[in-house]
Amino acid sequence: MKSLPSEIKLIFLIALLLVVLLVAFTIFIVLMYNRKQLLYLKEQQLKESEHQNQLLQKELEKQKVLEQERERISHDMHDDLGAGISALKLQAEFLKQKAENDDLQSDINELLKTSEEMNISMREMLWSLNSGNDTLGSFIDYAILYNGNFLKKTKIMVYSECEDIIAETPISTEMRRNLFLCLKEAVNNVYKHSQANTVKLSFWQDENNFFMKISDIGNGIPDGQKEGNGLRNMKRRMNELSGECSIISENPGTCIVFKIVL
Repeated sequence: MKSLPSEIKLIFLIALLLVVLLVAFTIFIVLMYNRKQLLYLKEQQLKESEHQNQLLQKELEKQKVLEQERERISHDMHDDLGAGISALKLQAEFLKQKAENDDLQSDINELLKTSEEMNISMREMLWSLNSGNDTLGSFIDYAILYNGNFLKKTKIMVYSECEDIIAETPISTEMRRNLFLCLKEAVNNVYKHSQANTVKLSFWQDENNFFMKISDIGNGIPDGQKEGNGLRNMKRRMNELSGECSIISENPGTCIVFKIVL
């Protein structure tokens, strides 16, 4: 009977030890499970990352092939069409020197005018195809050059300004071409309808937002006048780019602002 307390104490110690071992074993199992889960998640993330890298690599290869095709078309147009247009223009000038009939000379002048328009259109297409021009700075330089060349034989004074432009900012071919066509339409409207003596191009950038403004000092848009095809086309092009086209009648003149998110 005297040894019973010692036996109880021993049983208690053994039970306590077993509980400690059980708790330690449980903690060990939980830690091992968590470690396996963590390793599994990392493995899945690695596989997903490798998959994304493969997709990205394929997309880059696809873009490279497209750019190479654009360059090939550009070179072919320059070499074949450019040479053909130049030869056509040369032949027309040669015939003009020989022509004595006024009507024939007038027809040849129209042919020369058409060949020059074709040459300008071809240069515009070559510019739009060249992937080296897919920057904001390149677009602005070409826009200013086009505006000056288009209006140089008129009495309209041409001005331009740029503010906070990051020239290296990439811009997609689609954006670049649609913006240029909007600019072309706007400047043509100034020339045809505004009777303006001044036109100003303004470009500015606010983080990822790019703005282009064409403003003139002319007649403005008459009250109640319906939108023509040109204005509708500009708004349609901006909608396709998820951009905005705002037409503002000023006193005097008209202002058109285009906004896109780069």
